[in-house]
Amino acid sequence: MSLTDSVQNKQPGVITCKAAVAWGPGEPMMIEEVELSPPQSMEIRVKIVCTSLCRSDVTAWLSQAQASIYPRIFGHEASGIVESVGEGVTEFVEGDHVLTLFTGECMSCRHCTSGKSNICQVLGLKRDGVMHGDQKTRFSIKGKPVYHYCAVSSFSEYTVVHSGCAVKVSPIAPLDKICLLSCGAAAGLGAAWKVANISEGSKVVIFGLGTVGLSVAQGAKMRGASQIIGVDMMQEKCEKAKAFGVTDFLNPKDTDEPIPQVINRLTGGGADYAFECIGDTGMVTTALQSCCDGWGLTVTLGVPKQKPEVTAHFGLLLNGRTLTGSLFGGWKPKSEIPSLVEMYLKKEIELDDLITHTLPFEDINTAFDLMKNGTCLRCVIHMPEIEGFPMAGN
Repeated sequence: MSLTDSVQNKQPGVITCKAAVAWGPGEPMMIEEVELSPPQSMEIRVKIVCTSLCRSDVTAWLSQAQASIYPRIFGHEASGIVESVGEGVTEFVEGDHVLTLFTGECMSCRHCTSGKSNICQVLGLKRDGVMHGDQKTRFSIKGKPVYHYCAVSSFSEYTVVHSGCAVKVSPIAPLDKICLLSCGAAAGLGAAWKVANISEGSKVVIFGLGTVGLSVAQGAKMRGASQIIGVDMMQEKCEKAKAFGVTDFLNPKDTDEPIPQVINRLTGGGADYAFECIGDTGMVTTALQSCCDGWGLTVTLGVPKQKPEVTAHFGLLLNGRTLTGSLFGGWKPKSEIPSLVEMYLKKEIELDDLITHTLPFEDINTAFDLMKNGTCLRCVIHMPEIEGFPMAGN
C-alpha cells in the first residue's frame, strides 16, 4: 500500500491500496491495486481492519439486476480506524475506531427527527454505486471508476464513507468481533427488540438460522419468550440454534405436513411473532400463515434473491395479522449502535459464536464460497497489517 504523502504531511491525498474488485456479476474477486481519492466534504477515509461477509453481499454479487455497475467493490459490514477526515468533519479525528454503516443518519431529515424511523432521507441505503454527496466514485483503476457498494465498499484496505455513515466506538472493543454489529447481528437483535418488541412469555418462530436469525433468537430469549421455534433445512444448525435460545428446531425436510400447520400445533394456535430471515418472499407468506389471528406479527428481514413481490390472502390481514419490514433492526445507526457495542463489552450479548470462519484478505473468494455453500454463519476477513495501525485485537 502506497500513501501519497497523506500520512506524512497530514494532508489527505490520493492513496493506492489493494481491494477485492468484482469485474462482473458472479465473477471471482480480483485483488487489484486501486486509487482512492481523499475524503471530500463531510467524508472520512477509513483503514479497514476487519470486514465480515454478509449474505446480502453474496446476493448482490450474484444478481444480474445491476450488471452495469461494474467493476465494483463489495463489502459493508466492517470495522476500522479513521485515517483522515474531509472538510467540515468535526466528530471524527485520525485514530478513531469506527464501524461503517450501510445506512446512515443525518440527524435532521424528517425521518431522523420523527422518532419513528431509521430510514434517513439524506444518507439512506445507496444502491447506485456512487457516494451520497457528489454522486461520484472515490475508487478508480487507471483513471476509470470502480463503483461502490452501499456507499461503503469495505473489501478494500482503505475506503471513504460519509461521516454520517460511520459511528465512533470504544477503542477497547475488539474490531474483529464488533464488525458484526455493522449489519447482521444488530439487524437481528433490533428486529426482536425494536421492531417486534417481543413480550415476555410470547411464542416466536424464526425462519432461517443464519447470523440474523440466531440474533433474533438471542434477542427473543433475552426478552423472556417462552417458546422459540427455529426453522431451517440444515440439521447441523440445531445445536448452535439451541445455544442461542431456540427451544424447538424444525427441519421442513422431516415432515410432510405444511409448516404453518406444524407451528400452529406446536404453539397452540400460531406464533405471536414470526421472523423471515432468509430472503425468500414465498417464505414471508409462510411466516404470515404461521402467526396467530388477532395480533400475530410477521417481520421480514431477508433480502430476496428473486421475485421481490409478496403475495398473501387478504383474510390473514383481515383477521388481525400484521406484516412489517425491518431495515437494520430499526436502529438509528449513529445514535444507538454504540449501545450494542457496550452491551457486548459487558458480555450481555453474544457475537463470538456467530463467527465460524476467519480468513486473510487474499482468501476472500473462499469466504464467498463458504457463504454460497451455506457452511458458514459469519466469516471475518482480516485485512493486511499496515505500519502505524493496530490490528483487530488491539
